[in-house]
Amino acid sequence: MTTSTHDEILVGAIAIRPRIEPAETDGVIAIHEFDVPAGTSLPIPHSHDAYEETIYGVKGTVTFTLDGTPCDIGPGATLFIPREAIHAFANTGHVDATALAIITPGLLGADYFREVAAVLDAAAGGPPDLAAIGDVMRRHGLTPAT
Repeated sequence: MTTSTHDEILVGAIAIRPRIEPAETDGVIAIHEFDVPAGTSLPIPHSHDAYEETIYGVKGTVTFTLDGTPCDIGPGATLFIPREAIHAFANTGHVDATALAIITPGLLGADYFREVAAVLDAAAGGPPDLAAIGDVMRRHGLTPAT
């Protein structure tokens, strides 16, 4: 049985709280809880090369765009994101949102979020180095959409 707590990681305005890390399950699953403040979006659409992602809405609404189709994920709603499906998300509403990301197999851990946060922090509020973010993404099995 795995029960653990992990530090919150701020990636821009998005707060990520790893709940189960890949090493805790021998890579079977990883779970991350994340907060998306109202008016916040993920600026780089991407796909995953070697894992699926399932999103479970906890509070508020996050709109995922999956292969060009928008899907609102509110409390209790789920969205399955298959490998290689291009997706991104945004909270276009007026209420902060929280969701869970369930990664199977568990190949995406907190190190990815820490590395992206470091690139954003290095920009000191200016435009981030998108090439550096792309490098971090590819190193962790994500492919930025072109």
